[in-house]
Amino acid sequence: MTDTVDTARTANAHVSGETPAVAPVENVQLHKHKAWEPYLGALIDLSTASLAVALGMTWASQSNPDLPPTWMLCFFAPTVVALSALRGMYRRTLKRTFLDELPTVEAITAVAAMLLLSGLVLNTGITAPRGSAVAKVWMCAAVLIPAGRLLWIAIKNHHFRHDRMTAPTLIVGNGRVAAKVVDRLEITPEYGLRPVGIIDDEIPMMGIDRDQPATIPYLGRLEMLDEVITRTGAECLIVAFSRTRDEAMTAAVKTAHQRGVAVWIVPRIYDTVGVHAHIEHIGGLPLIAVPRTDPRSWQFTAKHLSDRFFAALGLLLISPFFLTLMLLVRLSSPGPIFFSQPRIGRDGREFGCLKFRSMRPPRDTDATFVRTDDSAPGGVEGEDRRTPIGKIMRATSMDELPQLINVVRGEMSLVGPRPERPEYVDLFNVQIARYGDRHRVKAGITGWAQVHGLRGQTSIADRAEWDNFYIENWSLWLDWKILAMTVGAVLRRAE
Repeated sequence: MTDTVDTARTANAHVSGETPAVAPVENVQLHKHKAWEPYLGALIDLSTASLAVALGMTWASQSNPDLPPTWMLCFFAPTVVALSALRGMYRRTLKRTFLDELPTVEAITAVAAMLLLSGLVLNTGITAPRGSAVAKVWMCAAVLIPAGRLLWIAIKNHHFRHDRMTAPTLIVGNGRVAAKVVDRLEITPEYGLRPVGIIDDEIPMMGIDRDQPATIPYLGRLEMLDEVITRTGAECLIVAFSRTRDEAMTAAVKTAHQRGVAVWIVPRIYDTVGVHAHIEHIGGLPLIAVPRTDPRSWQFTAKHLSDRFFAALGLLLISPFFLTLMLLVRLSSPGPIFFSQPRIGRDGREFGCLKFRSMRPPRDTDATFVRTDDSAPGGVEGEDRRTPIGKIMRATSMDELPQLINVVRGEMSLVGPRPERPEYVDLFNVQIARYGDRHRVKAGITGWAQVHGLRGQTSIADRAEWDNFYIENWSLWLDWKILAMTVGAVLRRAE
């Protein structure tokens, strides 16, 4: 409340021509972790790699006691750490998950093992078996090193969620984009960034029409950045959109770098910049290359074929369980086993989305459901008519299993935007920016938005943003990553 009042006073001063007041910053105990966090990550990798060598050699000694020299094996763990540092694994990044790191960690482990084997092969004085011992070290490391990284990420995320180890972060700019940055950081503590204030040459007004005050304090003009970094202990700086001249913004970034502050910049036309974008140069002029995702390419054809294959295989494997659920639904209450609801899929085509029926038939006395603005329909709408088995299926998402039949038919994919009812699609196309873009691909049983908690009656605008991100950054690895994350999402109870 105090921050909002201070910002409002600052805005009034700006309108009246007075010098804008700067919100005070409390002298709180700051979380200083920037200096030791990379070293702790390296120490964990060093420990797990060393343990892998010990276990691998113990395993190898059971079949042949004549092992390679210990002094050469001792190079394996430092090599893993050195390669990880060269790959930037210890630098601060935004919400780098275990699944994001896994391919790089496994590649580094493989390269370290190959370097160890090369050293043993080139050392002609070694007569002990080399290949089998290195292979066993490699297999142990391929399990232990990712396990250590997973533990470290879990510990960091736990502390981030409890506002510990988070980095004080300054936001440069004002308007809608700056507001979105602040909102994302506040609702997603796993990024590890805690917004502490706004720096800009203008009073920050954060709404779409620039008519809303900022939710964090205004700390001063860009020329005061060095002083503000000292007062707040800021470790990160995010540059959003601003009408301040480019020279002042460039000077601010240089000041942040001189103070050892990590800097991120929101690019112009950010909606078109995905994870596959990369920077090229014409002389000293940087250009952002923006790859195009084509939903009608051969890659998506391969995706759809693999979807059908794995859906059919999944139905075959779970057929006893599937038939048991069918029987329980039939016995739970009068009505059909399956519930087919019209939904909109790829290119706006309508199809019948299948679910196990989880509710009893409606009664005249049941309450009427009224959807709130900007929230999706879903979950329990109106009167709770769920049957006992229906409640269990809803909580565990087992009621969605018949959608594997939709996938086999070619109406859906395993991964994609969740389909919506036709009447809501027409409404959301008018209300929500880029909502219709999500229909470029087939609807999915699970999706990028759902594994990030956007299930049930949650924000439609946020769902559209996540769904379009998925489409524009699609890859087979992203599909597998979402399927793996779905397991964790299902374990969290849902309506």
